[in-house]
Amino acid sequence: MARVKVFSTGICPICEKTKSLLSKWGIPYEDVRIDSDTAARREFTRVTRGARTVPQIAIDGQWIGGFTELTELHMDGKLDDLVD
Repeated sequence: MARVKVFSTGICPICEKTKSLLSKWGIPYEDVRIDSDTAARREFTRVTRGARTVPQIAIDGQWIGGFTELTELHMDGKLDDLVD
């Protein structure tokens, strides 16, 4: 199973929506809170090449983007290939 990480904060409604959709789709994920963990923030910056918004999603260490990119992958039928 692919390793999915959702970089998020505790006050982000789109982060919650992202995690809810992943759960609905049956895709396990790790919630990486960048607002409360300095090491997580460094990882976020490295993986996302300096993204400034959350949520950001990485699959097997490869950054795929945010909520919009995640839903586009799902709608195009490409998300299953990445997480299988």
